[in-house]
Amino acid sequence: MKNTTLKLLFLFIATNLSAQKFTKEEKKLIQSGDAKTMMKVIQITDEKELKILTSVSTDVDPKDELLPVLAERMFLSMRDPTNPGIGIAAPQVGINKNVFWVQRFDKEGEPFEFYLNPKIVWRSALLRKGMEGCLSIPDIDGEVLRNYTIKLNYLDKEGKFHEEMMEGFTAVVFQHEYDHLNGILFTDRIKEQENIEVSKVNGEMNLFLEKKLRRQ
Repeated sequence: MKNTTLKLLFLFIATNLSAQKFTKEEKKLIQSGDAKTMMKVIQITDEKELKILTSVSTDVDPKDELLPVLAERMFLSMRDPTNPGIGIAAPQVGINKNVFWVQRFDKEGEPFEFYLNPKIVWRSALLRKGMEGCLSIPDIDGEVLRNYTIKLNYLDKEGKFHEEMMEGFTAVVFQHEYDHLNGILFTDRIKEQENIEVSKVNGEMNLFLEKKLRRQ
């Protein structure tokens, strides 16, 4: 177990060493307002914005001087009083970099936390089904199957490495935002899960296991 953790840490460090700087366009967007100004949450209804939302993002340099400004502006966008959310990923404000905010419902006070270059390295076979919506997809919600438990590697705002297990609704929020970094929307998940067969676990309402085909 220790060797596996060390290998994951070295791989994580190597990946972060290849992190990309913000593009010229991204810098301009981040600097279009100060840290007290929210950014526009882009929408799937705009063709150019949809292209950003469906693109795969890249890791960010944790020491980039514009990162704190992006973090603060993203937070304000997520907590817009007219349409508040519980998570937001950088692609949703037009920045294809691997960072997101998530509300930690599994912690006292349910704080919002900022994550850099997150990587889901393990997912449980146990699934949870629940309703989801998205700040970038207006007037649509639906039920999505997500892994009940995940293991995540990430950097915090100070650039410190963490490995953490998360479960339940908090894990669901993480997976939703993580999908954004890979250009995947929750509506894509709904579509791909249309033909998945699952069975309930011990009569639980929202817990499932995917049915495996028997050998012929």
